[in-house]
Amino acid sequence: MSDHLKRLNAPKSWQIARKTNKFITKTAPGPHNANAMPIAVWLRDHMELVQNMKEIKQVLREKNVLVNGKVCRDPKMGIGIFDIIALPKAGKYYRILRDRKGRHVSIEIDAASAESRLCKIANKTTIKGGKIQLNLRYGANILADNSYKAGDSIVVSLKPEDRFAILDHFPFATGNMAMIIGGRHSGKVARIVEIQTVPASVPNKVILEDEKTKSRFDTIPQYIYVIGKEKSAVDKWGIEQ
Repeated sequence: MSDHLKRLNAPKSWQIARKTNKFITKTAPGPHNANAMPIAVWLRDHMELVQNMKEIKQVLREKNVLVNGKVCRDPKMGIGIFDIIALPKAGKYYRILRDRKGRHVSIEIDAASAESRLCKIANKTTIKGGKIQLNLRYGANILADNSYKAGDSIVVSLKPEDRFAILDHFPFATGNMAMIIGGRHSGKVARIVEIQTVPASVPNKVILEDEKTKSRFDTIPQYIYVIGKEKSAVDKWGIEQ
C-alpha cells in the first residue's frame, strides 16, 4: 500500500494547497477516522512551523511535540477533533476543533487548559476480572466503573502523575450541550432537546436547539459530541458559532 496520498484526493478538512506538489503524507491507521490529519501535515502545511519532512522528523526526534500528553514520534500519526497538541519548548498549546464547513482548525489555548482533554466514549467492554473498560473515540482505553455509557463525554487528565484520571462527566442526555462534528451542521454548538429512538436499521435522531437563534435542527448520534451541561466546558472556541 502506498505511503503517500495525492493532494487532490486529500480530505477537504485538511485545508491544504492542492497543486503545489503531487503527493502528501498519508495518515497511518489509528485513532479518529479517515479525516484524521497526519501530524506532519499539521506542522508543515496547516501551521507552517517547518518547511519539509526532514525538519518534521528532526522536531519529532527531539521530542518537541506532544499529542494528548504523549510524545509523538511518528510523522504519519493522525490527529483530530479535541486532540491537544503541545509544543512545550515554544510554550504553545493547541486544541483541534472543526468549523462550520467541517474543516480542522487549531485553537491556541493556555498551558492549564492543555492539561486535560474532552473525550467521547465510543463503547465500553468488560475485560478480565470483570473490570469495565471505556473505549474512547480517539483511540485510548481506560478503566472505570459502570456509571458511564457509550455516547457520553468525559474530561480526562493529561498530567503524567494522574494521566487518564476522570475529572468530569457529561452524559449523552437531553438538556446537555453538544457540538456537531459531522454533516451539514458541523461546528454548531447547541442544546440537546430530544433523543428519538428509530425502530429501524437507520440511526436514531437527535433534536437540538441553537441557543442564539432558538431554531431547531436534527442530526444523528454519531455526529454528537457532548461538551457540557448547562454551558460548554470548552473554554475557548475561536471560531464562529
